[in-house]
Amino acid sequence: MSADEIIHQSTRLRIMAALNALERREVLDFTRLKAIVGATDGNLGAHLDTLARAGYIDVEKLFVGRRPQTRVRATTSGRRAFRGHVGFLRKIFDQAEAKPRRK
Repeated sequence: MSADEIIHQSTRLRIMAALNALERREVLDFTRLKAIVGATDGNLGAHLDTLARAGYIDVEKLFVGRRPQTRVRATTSGRRAFRGHVGFLRKIFDQAEAKPRRK
């Protein structure tokens, strides 16, 4: 098990955590995801592009009335990658906690 360098970046990790908290087919709209992650429009957009190119998320752009709306959901491979990365991090934490402390 190894780190996923795409998900490892803190903003992308927060994005994937937010999306993985949803049911499989649920989506988050861009504005809500931006508030959860605490990113600017441009920063969030760049990270979403990286995750989409990796196949970890699906990005749907549509219009509701005359207003543009961007909706995002985690793909199956994105959920799998996120679980793998979380497992990797847990292993690191478990190893750190298991080491005896020196006095």
